[in-house]
Amino acid sequence: MIALTSKSPQCAVAFTQRRTLSSHRPLSSSIPNHSSVGTITPNQSKHENQNPSNTRPFHSLNCNTPFTLCFLRHGQSTWNRDNRFIGWTDTPLTQDGVLEARVAGQMLQKSSILFDEVHTSLLRRSIRTTNLVLMEMGQEYIPVYKHWRLNERNYGDLVGLNKKEVVKEFGVDQVKRWRRSYDEPPPAMREEHTYHPALDPRYRLMLSKIPKSESLKCTMERSSVYWEKVIAPALRDQKTILIVGHENNLRSLIMRLEDIPAEDIINLNLPRAVPLAYRLDENLKPLDRPDGKLDEATGFLRGEWLGGDAAVQEILERDHKQVYDTTIPENLETGSSREKWRTWMEFAVGKPQPEAVAKSAGGCLEDGGMKAATTTTTMTKDVKSKAEAA
Repeated sequence: MIALTSKSPQCAVAFTQRRTLSSHRPLSSSIPNHSSVGTITPNQSKHENQNPSNTRPFHSLNCNTPFTLCFLRHGQSTWNRDNRFIGWTDTPLTQDGVLEARVAGQMLQKSSILFDEVHTSLLRRSIRTTNLVLMEMGQEYIPVYKHWRLNERNYGDLVGLNKKEVVKEFGVDQVKRWRRSYDEPPPAMREEHTYHPALDPRYRLMLSKIPKSESLKCTMERSSVYWEKVIAPALRDQKTILIVGHENNLRSLIMRLEDIPAEDIINLNLPRAVPLAYRLDENLKPLDRPDGKLDEATGFLRGEWLGGDAAVQEILERDHKQVYDTTIPENLETGSSREKWRTWMEFAVGKPQPEAVAKSAGGCLEDGGMKAATTTTTMTKDVKSKAEAA
């Protein structure tokens, strides 16, 4: 029996298509002087101070497209592997998660996108995914900004529980509403919960802001503040942005960006570690994909999956079975189908040595002996003030 305090609280897996996208802005445009990038004069290209070996040309799909924005969900964490509700719990990447992040970085590198900034959460599964992606892209020099408003939604009292066991207890329909509906939050987290965020020192100065449970609506309210104060101004300043996050905080941002109705958002699922790239107009509205179609994986997005729609659809079908199909005893995150995926990833990136994985991922091996992530990003005064205000 799964104990919950309340049922109604308030509140082929080979990437075959790698299309080219670009930021679609003049190479001679000037940008604010980020100390981590170097001094750039007003008439100097922001890419002229890079190592030429790391500089790739832009190939414009639409020369009138002013903005490029990419979303990326983190790689597999230990609780993804174990099929548990995660929320704000700070679970590390598995070795498979490291491979997923590296493959995502290679897909972005082949797209020829040059990012100006990355925005991510305070959770190390997204931070380490960011570090691995930038390493693969040769763009480790760009600023990375972290904020709690980009954290995953808080799953309340479900946190730590096995998803399939919760389905057996409460049924598919109820669990799907908790996970994917717009305005129905899971049961509220008890104060004595083992994984309560208040026990985490990174939130010690914002205890009053920690949610006890969140619907997608709640998640969207906090992520929208960060969008309006930080992301949107950066895009309007012609910066190419990568947001590395979590399934539900990214769903909330995509819902806002695409104007997805509340009744349809229940059908939006996002795979791990597959970049979703958008070309935006001057009003920050998505432009059509180059093929003029909506994506086939979800059926209603105008963003472009750099892994290809077919591969994304296959991953989403597996993820659905992993949670809702109680007739499948196998853990699809560790079973035979996963072995095939792992083999392909190792072939794609070259199987790394364990010590190399630990070094590149900040020590994020799945043995529990992880080091805290360290970063040296310096915020400009403007970005810092906007982030603090958020």
